[in-house]
Amino acid sequence: MSGHSKWSTIKRKKGAADAKRGKIFTTIIKEITVAARMGGGDEASNPRLRQAIAKAKDNNMPQDNIKRAIMKGTGELPGINYEEGTYEGYGPGGVAIFLEVLTDNKKRTVADIRHLMSKHGGNLGENGSVSWMFDKKGQIQVGIEAGEEETILEAALECGADDFEVEEDMYLISTDPAELMQVKDQLESKGYEINSAEVEMVPKNLQKVEKKDVDRVLNLMDELEDNEDIKSVFANFDIDEADIPSS
Repeated sequence: MSGHSKWSTIKRKKGAADAKRGKIFTTIIKEITVAARMGGGDEASNPRLRQAIAKAKDNNMPQDNIKRAIMKGTGELPGINYEEGTYEGYGPGGVAIFLEVLTDNKKRTVADIRHLMSKHGGNLGENGSVSWMFDKKGQIQVGIEAGEEETILEAALECGADDFEVEEDMYLISTDPAELMQVKDQLESKGYEINSAEVEMVPKNLQKVEKKDVDRVLNLMDELEDNEDIKSVFANFDIDEADIPSS
């Protein structure tokens, strides 16, 4: 199981599946703005923008908010100039952590990340210190109720997927990052409902977390997720279900 998917599962079990709505909207608006700035405001020719808009719609973001974010990205409306960046480091128990950020102040962001890492027994590393432990992949989630495993596997491969696995209550379909939206569209055209479609950093191997470090790892992940400058949090931890504290 990928570290990010495992983190998603743990959040659900802790009762924290519904992240702060304000944080979700802020992150999506930043992503739409940057995507439009880099690739233009036409989602048909800008896969990254199309992915961001799809996520906005999945989270019931008003159409006016989406439109304004695009116009800020294309320069039709004044807006903040967000910068992209990645940060890497280690959490408690040797867990590798990879962060994607969208920020208007990199100095503030790196100071916040360094503080959180240190606070929970981790440390911020140099670029490249953990990225080699992850593969960048498109990840599509389809609910287990969508059909039999063999049927979904066949459909996914027909649509251009690279890999397929079953994870508890969902099917996880892996793609080349550049083909994520194409595979998603083809699956939807076959009648499958897509729960999520994201480009993620998937760990090549998992790091077992001892029981004494579980709370610190999960608390660090929670606080990183809450930071409005951090777009995505990926980690390679493996935590036993029995060690996850109840909410």
